[in-house]
Amino acid sequence: MVPVTLRLPEDVVSDLKKVAPLKGFSGCQGLLRAYVGAGLREDLENMEDSALAQLIERLRADGVPEATLNKATSSLRSAA
Repeated sequence: MVPVTLRLPEDVVSDLKKVAPLKGFSGCQGLLRAYVGAGLREDLENMEDSALAQLIERLRADGVPEATLNKATSSLRSAA
């Protein structure tokens, strides 16, 4: 772990302290780490989806058959 200093409004910290025990965290730092991690994973997944869509469009433009693209993307989805 790396320490990070983050300035947040008092009301946000107060709300984090209220919500933390309801979510099973002993303090607001753990909850904040969970929120940041979840948001980051979502953004990374969206970026990967966007990159995959761009790749598929390029392959389609280069004449790769639709059946081949469908087979490749379905195998990727089943692996996830």
